[in-house]
Amino acid sequence: MFEKIRYRLLLSYLVVIASILGTFAIAVRTVFTRSLTHQLTDKLIALGQGAAANAEYENGQIKIESDFPVQDLIANNQALEWFDTQRRLVERQGKATVTLPLSPKETVQFQTRKNRLIATTLPIIGSDDRKLIGYVRVSQSLEEYDETLSKLDWGLGGGILVALALSGIGGVWLTRQAMQPIEQSFQRLKQFTADASHELRSPLMAVKSNATVALKYSEGMRETDKEKFQAIASATNQMSRLTEDLLFLARNDKIPHRNRDIIDLTELLENLVQLYKPQAEAKQIKLSIQVTKNLKLLGDPDQLRRLFGNLIENAVHYTPNGGIVEIEDRRVSSQWYIDVRDTGVGIAPEQLKHVFDRFWRADRSRSYNSGGSGLGLPIAQAIAQNHGGFITVTSQVEVGSCFAVRLPTSATSVL
Repeated sequence: MFEKIRYRLLLSYLVVIASILGTFAIAVRTVFTRSLTHQLTDKLIALGQGAAANAEYENGQIKIESDFPVQDLIANNQALEWFDTQRRLVERQGKATVTLPLSPKETVQFQTRKNRLIATTLPIIGSDDRKLIGYVRVSQSLEEYDETLSKLDWGLGGGILVALALSGIGGVWLTRQAMQPIEQSFQRLKQFTADASHELRSPLMAVKSNATVALKYSEGMRETDKEKFQAIASATNQMSRLTEDLLFLARNDKIPHRNRDIIDLTELLENLVQLYKPQAEAKQIKLSIQVTKNLKLLGDPDQLRRLFGNLIENAVHYTPNGGIVEIEDRRVSSQWYIDVRDTGVGIAPEQLKHVFDRFWRADRSRSYNSGGSGLGLPIAQAIAQNHGGFITVTSQVEVGSCFAVRLPTSATSVL
């Protein structure tokens, strides 16, 4: 039980750490990307301003006097393009040119198809009349830009993984330290429950014996006194069953392999059906069983008898007069299921997750009228888990419930 809690705490801790680190990494990458983009844009603008300063307008045409060696532009994966006022290409230097149409309104353009490029467009203003004489567009490959971001991503990703690994190691230690006092308190509580239940056996047996003797020789007893002794005997039986249930649950993890034998599960179920048939017939309930013959199981016969007895008793009790209780088996993949199905009052969907909680009772499907302790289903679940399986439940209010006991096929065989 505590293993699952520790794993959940550790998983929650790692999720929180991963969320914080992920948010931090996204923020760092966003800020770095913007800064890198601004630096690259400023660099291209400076290059474009220098190119625009070397352009003159003579005889209705742009004359380029570029001081930028083409080899330097090629080496830096850059290119320069000059356009007239009609956006016609006048001259081009370098190879890293974009294929996008000139757009003076867009200072920065990104080309994502084929080669990734970035381009800035600047107006060329005449030195004499200060009029627009054309445009210059500076472009550069984003290969180096992408490589820088890729290195950043790998660095951030690797850092997050290392941080999560170290956090996981630390989280295991922290969860153990956090759960240790709880586990110790729980063990002390279980020991107290076991000791108290054991010590209650003797006085309860004494009360029960005296009440039974008094009722056996009740000739000189007043009728009111007889009713009181009957109430005492009934209450004693209920308290005895409660102490036995508490003792079983307190010692459950200590006796998982007690009395393991090859048993005939079919015969065990048929005997239980015969045992509860009078109770079912008193309510005109049809109690039937359809189970594979000679279904063998390695397990504790007393515990399995108690498991299925609890399920059948619950089904009969919470099924109204004239209802149906069916016991069937089925094999699904590598699992064997024993279904105890009834047409009883059912359990609301929001309450299904609580049916195996100790002392739990739903408003409509559980009541104290039965004299039960509210421990029958937790005990059944504990026994199923001791045999390598578990119990699941499906239910619908006013329709009925189905408790499916899953047992591994490795422990069963049909002979």
